[in-house]
Amino acid sequence: MKGFARTTLALSVSLAMTAGAQAADFDDMDPITLRLAHVVNEQDGFHIAAEKFETLVEARTEGKVDIELYPNATLGDERTLLEAMQIGAVDMGVITNGPVANFVEEMAVFELPFLFPSPEAAYEVLDGPIGQELLAKLTDVNLKGLAYAERGFRNLTNSERAVTSPADIDGLRIRVMENPVYVDTFRELGANAIPMAWTEALTAMQQGTIDGQENPVNVIHSFKLYETQEHMTLSRHTYAPAIFVMGMPAWSQLPEAAQAVLAEAAQEAAEHERRVNAEMAAEQLAELREAGMQIVEEPDIAAFQEAVAPVYEQYGEQFGDYLPRIQEALK
Repeated sequence: MKGFARTTLALSVSLAMTAGAQAADFDDMDPITLRLAHVVNEQDGFHIAAEKFETLVEARTEGKVDIELYPNATLGDERTLLEAMQIGAVDMGVITNGPVANFVEEMAVFELPFLFPSPEAAYEVLDGPIGQELLAKLTDVNLKGLAYAERGFRNLTNSERAVTSPADIDGLRIRVMENPVYVDTFRELGANAIPMAWTEALTAMQQGTIDGQENPVNVIHSFKLYETQEHMTLSRHTYAPAIFVMGMPAWSQLPEAAQAVLAEAAQEAAEHERRVNAEMAAEQLAELREAGMQIVEEPDIAAFQEAVAPVYEQYGEQFGDYLPRIQEALK
């Protein structure tokens, strides 16, 4: 309950800030258009979150802030988008946590393998003091973190064989995000871990230059990975947040009332996406089975946890006190 109270307090402060913003008169504000980009398709949770955000912002600013959505990596991959935000070439995006951690390395603490036992546990940490403290660090690299949406719990797929234990992963060429924690996690599991952008991974799977990848159910479903990946394991090895993030050049040009609306709308859109993801997961798994995917539902999680123990030894100190604070909060 203590954690819940902290989370409620953080959200209450945010809502109080925005209550004034909603009552503010936007008549004197010059209209502005913000370009929000992401790298996945219109069926994905990122786009669902982006659409909700667009609706809320445009309504609450009386149309003075117009949100234009750019899905499908039309403006670049995730690292490119973040770099473009820093210089004002792109205004904002919904970006997977892994690439964000290349800019603020402590953000990668959330993606240590088997850290969060459930989505609810992750939400409490992300929406509470620890998560908000890390969001604030993005301003040090000319970015503005608004809220945590989610990529979700990640699962392994591959085209070669069923995976029930780390021994089954040995030698598989697995695409991972361009993030050292992911790379080292899968190397400890015996894979040939290959970091690459998602857009490149899709082609690599089709061409057979990689054997597999790891992503949440909604991504596996929306990108029809059953066409190239026969096997799936519900490993739930990592919970991956995603971040509503703006470039400081775009954020700084907004009046305070509009900033408050954007912050609240991002949180609401993030929570909306979480709910939709949960509702859709069972249906998506059923459709993947119907499409021919062989799904291992109960892999040997204890064996996987034991195999990745060196990742905690390697990275624990890198995150300062964030790892022990998170572990304490989860007790």
